[in-house]
Amino acid sequence: MQDAARLARIFKALSVDSRIRIVQLLKEKTLCVNALAARLKITPAEVSQHLRILRDAELLIADKRGNFVHYEVNTEKLEEWQRQVDTLLKRNNR
Repeated sequence: MQDAARLARIFKALSVDSRIRIVQLLKEKTLCVNALAARLKITPAEVSQHLRILRDAELLIADKRGNFVHYEVNTEKLEEWQRQVDTLLKRNNR
């Protein structure tokens, strides 16, 4: 049986629509806090709070470029999460 705590962590990290939108945007290209804030129409402070949660969940990779930090999706972690969720949701044929 799958580790329920790991699955709960996945769902908790993605339980807010802004975080899902951040992941969707970062799957397309790397962006900094201000660029994400402009696209999401929320404050940079709000973006930073969501990014902290996504970074803590190891879903994002931060890359310091001069004065800015650019974020991208950790594709290995995203694929791992996908496998775990797929396993949870897969119907067992009896």
